Formats: sequence, C-alpha cells, structure tokens
Amino acid sequence: MTSVLEQKPLFTPEEFRKAFLDNLHYVQGRLLSNATLHDLYMALAYTVRNHMLYKWLHDVQEFLEVPMRVVAYLSAEFLLGPHLSNNLKSLHIYNEVAEALKGEGFSLDAIIAQEEEPGLGNGGLGRLAACFMDSLSTLRIPAIGYGIRYEFGIFTQHIENGWQVEKGDKWLFRGNPWELPRPQIAVEIKMGGRLETEKDAQGNSRTKWIPKHLLRGVPYDTPILGNNTKGTNILRLWKAEAHESFDFSAFNRGDYAQAVNEKMCSENISKALYPNDEPLEGKRLRLEQQYFFVSCSLQDMMRLHLIKTKNIELFALSFSIQLNDTHPSIAVAELMRLLLDEHHISWEKAWEITIQTFAYTNHTLLPEALEKWPLPLFQDTLPRHLEIIYAINHHFLNQVRKKFPHDPEKVARLSIIEENREPNGNKFVRMAHLACIGSRMINGVAALHSELLKKSLLKDFYDYDPSKFVNITNGISPRRWLTVTNPALATLCHEVIGDRWRCHLEELERLKGYANDPAFQEKWNQIKLINKQ
Repeated sequence: MTSVLEQKPLFTPEEFRKAFLDNLHYVQGRLLSNATLHDLYMALAYTVRNHMLYKWLHDVQEFLEVPMRVVAYLSAEFLLGPHLSNNLKSLHIYNEVAEALKGEGFSLDAIIAQEEEPGLGNGGLGRLAACFMDSLSTLRIPAIGYGIRYEFGIFTQHIENGWQVEKGDKWLFRGNPWELPRPQIAVEIKMGGRLETEKDAQGNSRTKWIPKHLLRGVPYDTPILGNNTKGTNILRLWKAEAHESFDFSAFNRGDYAQAVNEKMCSENISKALYPNDEPLEGKRLRLEQQYFFVSCSLQDMMRLHLIKTKNIELFALSFSIQLNDTHPSIAVAELMRLLLDEHHISWEKAWEITIQTFAYTNHTLLPEALEKWPLPLFQDTLPRHLEIIYAINHHFLNQVRKKFPHDPEKVARLSIIEENREPNGNKFVRMAHLACIGSRMINGVAALHSELLKKSLLKDFYDYDPSKFVNITNGISPRRWLTVTNPALATLCHEVIGDRWRCHLEELERLKGYANDPAFQEKWNQIKLINKQ
C-alpha cells in the first residue's frame, strides 16, 4: 500500500489561501466578514500546524520502522514562547504568508499579536529546555520532551497602586491550536497508601503498592519543528484528571460538593506552575506534581518501547533520559519500581538498566537550591519509592565505604538521606543525590559551571566517580533570538555571510571581518536605530 506520506503537500499561495479559509469556515465556524483577529489567528495556526504535521508523521513512521535511541527530556518547565512566528520562520514561509494575508487585507503582525504565550516556565530553566528541543529537532536527533500541561502558567503581572499583584495566567482560556490531545493513551497514577507483601507464581516475595488515590494522566502533544523542517519532535505535556470524575451516589444524597471532590483534587496537580511550597500542603503538591509527570512519562516510554520490542530489558537501547535539574529526579526510583514491580526484573538487572538510561543536568551551585523532601511527607506520598530509595542508598553507601573506609563524614555527605543531628531533628530525602547516583553522566550548563560542580557542590560525588562528570553547554536558539525577534539584523547577516549560521552559530564569527566596513556599519547602526524607535 502506498503511504500518503510519500507525496509532499504543495504550498502555493492559492493552496494556502484555500487551506486558511477552510480552517476559518469549518474549524472556527466563521466567515471572513465576521471573523475577529483571534479567529484569523486560530485559522492561521491550524493551517501552519497541518503543514508541520506532514513532517511529523514522516518522523513517527521512521521511529516505528527504524531501530533508534530517542532522547527523553524530562523538565518541569518548557518556556516555549509564541509558536506562530517561530514556526513560520522555521518553515521559511513567513514572507509568503505575510503577502498572502496582505492580499486578503490582513496584517500578519496583527494576527501574530493575538497568540497567548504558554507561560510553562519562569526563567532560564524553561527557556533552555525549549531551546534544547528546538536544537534536537534541527539536528534530526529524535526526542520527546515530557512535562506538565499547567492550566495556569507563570502569573500575569499587574501593577496596582505601585505594587505588583499576581493574577492567574489564563493562557488556555481561548484554546491552544498547537496541541493534539491523546486521551486514548492516558495512564494511571498512584498516590499515597500502604505496602503489602505477596508471593508470585514462582514463590518469590513481591511488594504490592495499595494506593490511597488514583488519577489519570492525559497527554497533549505539540510538534516542535526544526529549522527548515529538518526534523520534527514532540513535546508531550500531561494533564491530571480524576480516575472517577463524578461520584453519582454522593450526588444522589445531595452532597454535590463531594460528588466532584475527586475531580477537583486530582486536577490541582496540573493546575498551576510551582505552587507556594512554604506550607506543608504546598510541599506535598509540588512532590505530587513531580511524581505525576515523571510516572506518566516513564509509563509512556515503556509503552512505546514495547511496541517496537517485547523485551523490557532492552529499554535503555530505546531511550536516553535527561533529567533537567532535580525536579524529575524521582524518575530514578520510579523506573526501578516499574521494572521491579510491574515487569518482575531482578534488582541487579533493573539497576543496570536504570544507570544506562539516565543523565542529570544540574542548574545551580547553591546547596539550598537543591530539592529535598521531609521524610514523613515523602513516606506518606510515595511509600514504595522511599523503600526503593533506602535500598539504593544501602547498596551505594556500601560501595562508598569500600572506597573511603576511614571517612565516615564523606559517607554521611553522600547519603541520599540527610540526617539532622540535632535532638528530634528531621530527616530529608535529597533528590540531587538520587539523580547523581542513578545517572551515568552529570553535567552543568556551561564549562565554568561544570568545573565548579566538581570543586564545590558535587565534589564528593566527583571524588567517588570522576568519570561521570562531563560538560555540555546549553545554548540558545539563534532562530528564535535573532531570526524572529530581530529579522532585519538576521537579513543583514544573511546578505553578508550567507545562511549557514542558522544551524552553525560559529559562522557569526565571520562578521568580525566587516567590523571596519563603513557600508556594513551604516546598515548595522540603522537597524539598531529603527529597533530602538
């Protein structure tokens, strides 16, 4: 059978016009005569997305047919920025679309301004994650970004009487045309509860987790396009839903609040980016958020792996998982749980798979910025994972004692469990320690940062195993920061040194040769002046 993907769709101005009007009429249900600017934005976004999906489906087909290892990028933040302008630039159809819309009497800039920016991050961590996904697509490295589909992203700022007032970021209020919901592959997530021991068919003791709560993780996919459609990867964000969203018996009793209580409690997990973690319940929600998206993502990876091969022991050949900071580091214990409890693999083999799978990116040099959870809270929320962490820590510290037999202080500093030595002191689970122990590689985000990790923050881990430490400098997306935000300067660079810099940023070094060129200087300064105006 001939695949529909063998024929690349044409994109003439007339075909674009027809596709745009079709989306306006049949998706938005609007006529040109009564369409708002937002209606036009939605129709244009669907038109561009459909064009992107051609390449995406090609890449999915290749993933299913060709053995390959996929990068899974686990991050609590993805600060993507607006999609429309970036995708038009990546498709290299920005000018053509602008001309086509101008012919209909519309301004592309005015339509682009309608987009609600997805505020799924609050700074550098999320922006680097977004740039990383952009680069992976451009380099044709197959990847899936995994995170949370926060209903409310970073807050919207208002100034009232000279003071900042934070209000909810309703970025989904009018819909998100870039995402594709996938409810058919939703997964089940456990929280809280207790542990029981039972015998399997072979007479082996198995731990069974009896959860207090169950909820569903529903994925929403967004295509992430590489420059010039070199590749298209996906960002898969998870929304939390109740396992049973409506208690009919409570409703019949007249207890209407209780009838929807489970729905409200479950949906809180993906409600907002970074809840305040000063109160205990805020800490609990953060931990639940992190475990929620990590478990959803690992179950999804296992589903994809088993589509291609039935041997779960080859999991590390299908996925290389990058932990973006400590937020997703519970993944180390969750992968062990899935391998041990769901697939009945031996401890030794499960740990071997885990170590081969994970790598950890550290983003800080401040000890107080490394996440740690009070032991009672952790045990109450994730009892099985604490049991697994104790076992990981026991095996690891035995190795540390062999290597440093006369240094009990180093053993204490390397332990995943931090003990407060004051009377009645609390104990904590140190998530960065779990990430370091469970990963095959550890890196900072710049050469200087990676060196300082070895000398200060993670020195004990470096002393124990220096071979784990590497440097990977997380960069920016030149297409976003230059082509989209400063198109005039991007055009000048193109005229002077060609177009190769878009994928090879070192090419910009060649601009130094024009530093004293009067004609180049005049154009450069004119662009700066216009931008300032």
